[in-house]
Amino acid sequence: MKSITEELIGELLKKWQDILRLRDWDIKPVIVRLKWRKSGDIKIDRDNRMAAVMIHESTDPVHLEEVVVHELLHLKLYGMDQLLEETINILFGPDDSDPKKEFAMNMFFLELESTVEDLTKALLTASSNRKDFWFKRVDKQISEELNPDQK
Repeated sequence: MKSITEELIGELLKKWQDILRLRDWDIKPVIVRLKWRKSGDIKIDRDNRMAAVMIHESTDPVHLEEVVVHELLHLKLYGMDQLLEETINILFGPDDSDPKKEFAMNMFFLELESTVEDLTKALLTASSNRKDFWFKRVDKQISEELNPDQK
């Protein structure tokens, strides 16, 4: 299996920075080699237009482009993300344990993640002209269940 390198991530960053019109950002790839619960994340310095896309070393290279696009979409939507988060903070105040604020934040983050994921799928499907692209994980699960001896 092909391993993930900073060069490979960098190539995908360049490709998708052009597509997403993020050329004016300096974005560096970072491979995370520690125990981590995520496959990817992005750290953003909006004032200096710099970011780091963090990818966990265990990420399947087949899904690397998906993770890169997902994180770049978070960058693309960052201004709106910050605006909505700050609005929730203004409306509900500083108490993070307030159930109403917690509900609003949870709903916001759920909506943000599902929107980013939908846009990621749409962009990758459109760019690859493959309609079966998103069934790889499901097909693997079906195969494992129906053919347990072939794991």
